[in-house]
Formats: sequence, C-alpha cells, structure tokens
Amino acid sequence: MTDFEAIAAGVLAGERLSEAVAVTLFESGRLAEVGELAALVNERRNGRRVFFNVNRHINYTNICLNRCRFCAFRRDPGGPGAYLLSPGEIRAAAAEAFSQGATEIHMVGGLHPDLPFKAYLEMLGAVKSASPALHLKAFTAVEIDHLSRISGLTIRETLLKLREAGLDSLPGGGAEIFAEPVRTELCADKISGKRWLEVMEEAHSCGLRSNATMLFGHMESLSDRVAHMALLRELQDRTGGFQAFVPLRFQPGNTAIGPDEARCGGADDLMTIAVSRLFLDNFPHIKAYWVLMGEGIAQVALNFGADDLDGTVVDERIGHEAGADSPRGMPRGEIVRLIRKAGREPVERDSLYREVQRS
Repeated sequence: MTDFEAIAAGVLAGERLSEAVAVTLFESGRLAEVGELAALVNERRNGRRVFFNVNRHINYTNICLNRCRFCAFRRDPGGPGAYLLSPGEIRAAAAEAFSQGATEIHMVGGLHPDLPFKAYLEMLGAVKSASPALHLKAFTAVEIDHLSRISGLTIRETLLKLREAGLDSLPGGGAEIFAEPVRTELCADKISGKRWLEVMEEAHSCGLRSNATMLFGHMESLSDRVAHMALLRELQDRTGGFQAFVPLRFQPGNTAIGPDEARCGGADDLMTIAVSRLFLDNFPHIKAYWVLMGEGIAQVALNFGADDLDGTVVDERIGHEAGADSPRGMPRGEIVRLIRKAGREPVERDSLYREVQRS
C-alpha cells in the first residue's frame, strides 16, 4: 500500500487528517487522486447536491481606516471613488433584490472613520424595512470588532444589539490568513487572527451562524494554509457555528502586492478545495466562490469536494476592484445550468441551507 493509499484508507475509515498529512497532500502533486477522494467524502455527506442561493451583495462603503496590502477596494475619505451609501440607497437595493427573488442580503464594507454605531443599526433596519423576510448576513468579524470599539460595548453586547436590529448571521470575511508573520505583512492594521476567532466564537455563542474564509495565493506557505484551517476546525469542534468554508483566491490587480507575487492558478484552486474538504471534516459545506475562481474552475471544483457555488451576487465590487474577470453577478438560471453541466443536482437554499421551493 502506498502512502497515499494509506491516507485514503484512513479518510474513508473516518480518521481525522493531521496537519502534517494535509501538507503532504498539498505537496503531493496528485491533484486527480486527492480530488477524487474529496469528491467521495463530499458525496457521503451531501450526495450529488450542489447548493446555491439567490442573494445580493451590498457594500455600504469603501472608505476604510485599514490599509491592507491585498485590498484594491478601500478608499480614503474624500478620495477619488470614495462612497458611502445612505440608508435609503441600501433600502432601495434590498427592495430591488427582494423583488427579483432574493432570500439573502450579504452586506459588508470598510471601517469608516466617522460613522457612529447608530448608523450601522440604521443600515440593518433599512434592509429589514424592504422586507422582513430577507435574511441579513452582514458585517465581518473585523467590522464587529470595530463596532465594539466605537460603541464602547463588549463584543457580545454589540452582537446582541445588532441582532435586535435585524442581523441574522455573519459572513466569513476578514480571516485572510492567521499566521501572524504573514498577516503582519498582508494586513498589519487588521485585527489579529486570534481576535477574529474570538469574535466568531462569541457570535456562535449568541446563536449567530457564520461562514469562514481563507485568502490564499499570495505570500503564505502551504503550512500556513493548513494551520489556518486547523484553527477553524478547533473552533468548529467547540461551537459548531460555521456553516461553510470559503477559500478565496487572491486577486492581485490594483493592490500593493501585485501580480508578480501572486501564485495561484486553477490547479491550486482545486487542490485547496479538495484538501479543505478532507481536512475540515466538521464543516458541513465547502464553497467554490465563482466570483474569484471564475465560473469554469468553480464548476470543476464541484467534482473536487465543493458542494456550494454561493449565489447570484448581482453587484460584486471587492473582487472586481482587484481585477476579477468574472461577471459581477450571475442569473439563477445560469447557476443551475453550470451545476447540471457538472453532473450535479442544483438545490436552491436559504442562508441556513434549507431548500427553497419555487413555484
């Protein structure tokens, strides 16, 4: 029995991958075999179903205190292209999304230096006034930490106030990469990985579900990726609050890192999806985020362990500021077509992975 066959036998017997073995899989070059194993593990959990939702992204501002090297979205106050959506504009976008069949609003933005805590409560209220039926997934752990600081409330108190105003769940952004030396190079102004995990643990204890992300393909090592996933797995063991893991391919356009330092391609996308499915045995779902991977690679990823394509999105801005060449949104019918063409069964879900029935 080869080393890979032994690893595969252990996985299929329900043994948990160690960090060392996960790094070995990354380094093996055996993309097809690792992908096949991940697909089998996924099918045991999710069958041939692939989930998606009808959602809309609203990025309420690109004005941000932080100066992350990987980010092409942020602007200085009063700078070229800087904007801040009013509650009325947020409500209009949410109302339009609801009229088009959306079940979820995904709302994140920069750390605005002048917005008071009350303004964020008003944003949530604006969405809910468009339709209380819209599930509101808003504010990364980075934003929650910022809101705690400007409000003078604890993280828990902040989350409970936001939930009372309409917050239903959290996205997984802001995790980037947890390895502190790399994180310092990548986003020195941002909260630490430890703090990100603390915020998420508190959110889960408040009954709020979330996703978890990892930004990859920049200056991190393969060991850094696995260590990042290990910390997520440990937290999930304690809380069970993560719904999906979302690997985010770094987009180098218009950033301070630049294309020469970016080193991610389609094969790396697929291997990252596959290893994450094998390693994150306590995560229900692995998402192939088509916006950053591109529709073609995301479609292939459905046969490498991914079981979710995200959603219609409608107006994606953050990845496209950094050069993503996918569409800014994708119609529901096109998502269904991509999934079926991959030989999978499309299942429209709500934000909590309950099937949506359309007449």
